[in-house]
Amino acid sequence: MNKVDVQRALESMNLVDEYSDQDLVLMGKKLCEWFDDDVETRKPWTDRSEKWLKLATQVVEKKTFPWPNAANIKYPLLTTAAMQFSARAYPALVPGPNLVNGLVIGLDQDGEKSKSATRIGRHMSYQLLYEMKGWEEDMDRLCLTLPIVGCLFKKTYRDDLKNVNRSDLVLPQDLVVDYYAKSIDEASRKAHVIYKTANQVKERVNAGLWKDVDLGKPVSLSEDFKTRDIIQGTQEPKESTATPYKFLEYHCWWDSDNDGYEEPYIITVHYDSQQVVRIIVRYDLDGVQTNAKDEVIKIEPIEYFTKFGFIPNPDGSIYDLGFGLLLGGINETVNTLTNQLLDSGTLNNLQSGFLGKGIRIRGGNTKFIPGEWKPVDFTGDDIKKHIFPIPTKEPSDVLFKLLETLVTSGKELASVAEIMVGKMPGQNTPATTTMATIEQGLKVFTAIYKRVYRALGVEYQKLFRLNTLHTDDVVYFTINEPQGPQGQQVYKTDYDPKQIGVKPNADPNVVSQAQKLM
Repeated sequence: MNKVDVQRALESMNLVDEYSDQDLVLMGKKLCEWFDDDVETRKPWTDRSEKWLKLATQVVEKKTFPWPNAANIKYPLLTTAAMQFSARAYPALVPGPNLVNGLVIGLDQDGEKSKSATRIGRHMSYQLLYEMKGWEEDMDRLCLTLPIVGCLFKKTYRDDLKNVNRSDLVLPQDLVVDYYAKSIDEASRKAHVIYKTANQVKERVNAGLWKDVDLGKPVSLSEDFKTRDIIQGTQEPKESTATPYKFLEYHCWWDSDNDGYEEPYIITVHYDSQQVVRIIVRYDLDGVQTNAKDEVIKIEPIEYFTKFGFIPNPDGSIYDLGFGLLLGGINETVNTLTNQLLDSGTLNNLQSGFLGKGIRIRGGNTKFIPGEWKPVDFTGDDIKKHIFPIPTKEPSDVLFKLLETLVTSGKELASVAEIMVGKMPGQNTPATTTMATIEQGLKVFTAIYKRVYRALGVEYQKLFRLNTLHTDDVVYFTINEPQGPQGQQVYKTDYDPKQIGVKPNADPNVVSQAQKLM
């Protein structure tokens, strides 16, 4: 590939027509094989992730052991930990209308860079809150889901159909990364599973973004939405116009010109028919290194995905640790002990046993109401000799103490002690002691906030890059100030990566209202 080929590829909205039908068939088949292999390699992780989600959402499941409909209480340890993290993280990471700060790079002798940084900060904050619909809602969902599964992803890109910037939340179930990847940036291939209805597919075909191919009828997606159906208590309906097709948007490397060097592409393929509908490049001119003969030496790909991690995995895996993994075992043990105590109480309250043959009573269940006496066809001298109740004990104090110990241990791990969930300390506790206790309890959360803050900065930088490419010469917008709506403007020349940078306005070191006031 030479520089001319690079420029032509960058200008194309879809490179599918430049490939033969045979090449497209081989490409679609290969991508689907990659997807199936990568899905299989991480199946144990996805199974555990589904288990954590059901545990956190308190899904009610019937038990058949030790008897039908036995107690199956789920203690909300994981749920409380996730909700407490979300309640603190969401307002700390999305602090009001000013979400982005512009950063001046280098000297600013005349103050023009500072003015540009201010305009960029206001414009990008306006974009995130008002133009990019669903962004704030996705951040809310991220703060609640992240502590459960351990990692989530945001996909920042340009929506060619609507001509707007997007930054969508992507669950790890929908982003399949190859087994050997140690980071999302260095992954040789990653597949984003997307679902589009026939009407949405037609819109992309009409806009020239996708190739017009026969997709056939939609195939059942019950396996893809199995966990959601269990949590919500729903089931897949009959096939209709609302039934979506399953596509794989592959961000991968592919040797398109058979020169022995693979180039970064985004290839969209319909999973069931294995037909390729779109091929676009995943780089720009700034990322292409050439020699004196204009031959390509190296291509630096553009990364669309940003990983938000909770606690780094010690083994270096791309999937970070969440409360689902850290608290799952303790939570399951607490559930078991709670159910054993309830079952023990049930056995002790509703006794059962053996009846001698000498007693003639009607078989089946016999129910009593207070003050009722039932006649028995018995003429023996002692009815108690023919009735033997199975000996039972009241719920064990030992199990109850063990239950308390495990709950306390789980709360310490999740930093959700009583004082951290809003309960008042003792009456004689000094205020300084209370503040010190809260500060220590927030240490774990502060470290996690910094990781999320770092990822948020990467997302903002990707949005900054999109603005450098797609912003008009002058953009007018309105923001709400305390004194009323104020008209603002930003210029395309403001978005100069050599002069201005961006960072989140949130402070990862300040997570409580008292700290903000101080």
